[in-house]
Amino acid sequence: MKRRFGIPPATAREQLQKDHSLVAQTQSFQPLPAPTGQAPFRLELTGVLGSEPQSLSLHVIGDHGGVMDPLPQAHVAAALAADHTKRPVSCCWSVGDVVYFNGAEVEYPSQFGEPYAHYNVPVLAIPGNHDGDPLPGEVSLAAFMRNFCAAQPQLLPSMAEYQRDTMTQPNCYWTLRSAHATIVGLYSNVPEGGEIRPPQIEWLTGELENAPQGVPLIVALHHPPYSADAHHGGSERMGKMLDEAFQRAHRVPDLVLTGHVHNYQRFSRSLPATFIGDNVARQLPYIVIGNSGYHHLHAMAQGAAAGEELAPGVKLVSFCADRWGFLRLGVGQGQIQGSFTAVDREGKVTPDLDTFSIPA
Repeated sequence: MKRRFGIPPATAREQLQKDHSLVAQTQSFQPLPAPTGQAPFRLELTGVLGSEPQSLSLHVIGDHGGVMDPLPQAHVAAALAADHTKRPVSCCWSVGDVVYFNGAEVEYPSQFGEPYAHYNVPVLAIPGNHDGDPLPGEVSLAAFMRNFCAAQPQLLPSMAEYQRDTMTQPNCYWTLRSAHATIVGLYSNVPEGGEIRPPQIEWLTGELENAPQGVPLIVALHHPPYSADAHHGGSERMGKMLDEAFQRAHRVPDLVLTGHVHNYQRFSRSLPATFIGDNVARQLPYIVIGNSGYHHLHAMAQGAAAGEELAPGVKLVSFCADRWGFLRLGVGQGQIQGSFTAVDREGKVTPDLDTFSIPA
């Protein structure tokens, strides 16, 4: 019998997209909760803000639950609030793992309510694997649905001290629509590498097909199709699922947002003109933003270097694996402007560590 002495080292090329069916699974697929809204599960930004903003700016965070060591999350939350004060954003989008380790209701005050008590911005979210992994005897995503998918906004007793009403998202997977952007949010469930089953895939295809033309389109999910970290790696399964949906819908988004890996990475993927049959070549950015508060950061794999092409047409453009932070997106005038702000353990903020512009 061959003995195991830790995770064998792998190169960035090997980690970029893995077949997670070959990896020992510690989490199993969880049934999805009933929707709280009507299909096709869309929420207008005006329903949250009361009116449409003249332009759209938003923060994006991921893997931000501050269990065990709350200091990194507190520093990132303070940086978010300061950035909003200086340059207001309309909302914040979380790519999941709001609380650790099992999405329990008891964790929401300390890992969600208190850290963002002075961050006066609506927080919208899709669940991560830890949000959906239930404790024995509990129902998967029950606390997430209570806090983010209420039929009407209400102040739960657990959030009374922090004055944050429940959000009114119509489902655990859903679409945010505004005059400036469409964000399609998926729930990639609990198993390592993610698992999305046909009903949600069919919904995704329909949302891509019906997304307004001429408006920037973003797809968000927790498990990343691409990652050059040394721990999780990218998910071949999620990459294939997205590609098939893009091709069936004949629509490619302008940006893919993910989390799960506890660092920041930005990839650029070259799509051939034949990808969706419209004879237009594209550069599709994929971003991992999974370092917004959870204390343990994930190192990059051997050979990860900015500017390196790790697979045909897939380039690792930029990364940050030694600090926490958040992403800021500005959408308008046919472009998505983005910047990553880094925050170290002492709370030192480095704005614009990575900046980019995406034609949309």
